[in-house]
Amino acid sequence: MGRSAGRVAFILKGYPRLSETFIAQEIHALERRGLDIAIVSLRHPTDKTMHPVHREIAAPLLYLPEYLGREPVRVWRGWRAARRLPGYADARRTWWRDLFRDPTPNRIRRFGQALVLAAELPADIGRLHAHFLHTPASVARYTALMTGRGWSVSAHAKDIWTTPDWEKREKLAAADWAVTCTADGRAHLAALAADPGAVALCYHGIDLGRFPPAPPGRDDNDGSDPARPVVLLSVGRAVAKKGYDDLLAALALLPPELPWRLVHIGGGALTHRLQRTAAALGVAGRIDWRGARLQPEVLAAYREADLFVLAARIAADGDRDGLPNVLVEAQSQRLACVATRLSAIPELIADGDSGRLVAPGDPAALAAAIARLIRDPGMRARFAAAGEARVRAQFDSDAAIDALAARFGLAPTAAAQPRPRRALVDAC
Repeated sequence: MGRSAGRVAFILKGYPRLSETFIAQEIHALERRGLDIAIVSLRHPTDKTMHPVHREIAAPLLYLPEYLGREPVRVWRGWRAARRLPGYADARRTWWRDLFRDPTPNRIRRFGQALVLAAELPADIGRLHAHFLHTPASVARYTALMTGRGWSVSAHAKDIWTTPDWEKREKLAAADWAVTCTADGRAHLAALAADPGAVALCYHGIDLGRFPPAPPGRDDNDGSDPARPVVLLSVGRAVAKKGYDDLLAALALLPPELPWRLVHIGGGALTHRLQRTAAALGVAGRIDWRGARLQPEVLAAYREADLFVLAARIAADGDRDGLPNVLVEAQSQRLACVATRLSAIPELIADGDSGRLVAPGDPAALAAAIARLIRDPGMRARFAAAGEARVRAQFDSDAAIDALAARFGLAPTAAAQPRPRRALVDAC
């Protein structure tokens, strides 16, 4: 194990979350490398279960007041303590400037949470690290100003594309360094940064130890036998940017004689609306809505499916996916993928080589791609093999963890020596 240069507080929007396995896997891997981590969460969990990796994390957990009015005494005590800190006045001025441009309850809440964190942060915490550039980074920035600590940030998807440019510029200038998980996102942030070199690309990748090669088992099902429908799988939250209404429209366009069924895994606010849409389109009887599931169940679903489908698109508020980890996971299990040509998805899938890509928001094109792959198991097998080879060569999370560990001041270890698959990381 390497030796950490100091204890780090990871500031997260919510913890634990079933939809943010990549963050939990990163924390667990960094702990194994020797980083001493404390987790700070802005929200209490809403998921009723957790993945196995959450139980393997040793970091202590601090929940900040989710709503200031529910813990007024704690907030008042935080203010009393924080106002004595040397950087309090600077933090307050920064917050007032932010509030003038963004006069929302959310902005007030983040400063209140920063007051509490500044007051309650253990003295041995040497650095703050925010996951997501929007609200967690706001709390990290205000707290860092008050306490004189350094801070850094991992940016992902929604936080990049829905945060105002003025806010991104100022946070990138204030942070010691930033990483993001797609070349698309890195280019956008680097263009806003005073020092473009301070923004690095680190693909998440996946922990291949948790996603070993799938055992042999898929057959040559070509959709010609009504008794053996081809199994389509999609894993993702039922939110606008995942494009599930486009997927349902595409399924309704498939030839009626073509046997298929869809398995959907994921929670989300739009689930009931999508179920009503499926009924209106006449495809409800072919869809199994399983809701959120633990990682072992998701792994089993990858191995039982014939084709993975994700119809990601840009939502009305600008929110979009970066590089969905579910595509990496699916390909690791030798599962052919159909997805949209959006954001960083082409950084993973080469159209016609390791999968099929179509334009977002085009149900007809999506239906044609799905129908072709249902009928052509040979093409599915070629895409699956090429996708798995690419993931196992270039999207093993170990390389990104190596580079992050170095940024956090960990000495190299035997397990963290440079690997041939450094294509996973670009100057991280």
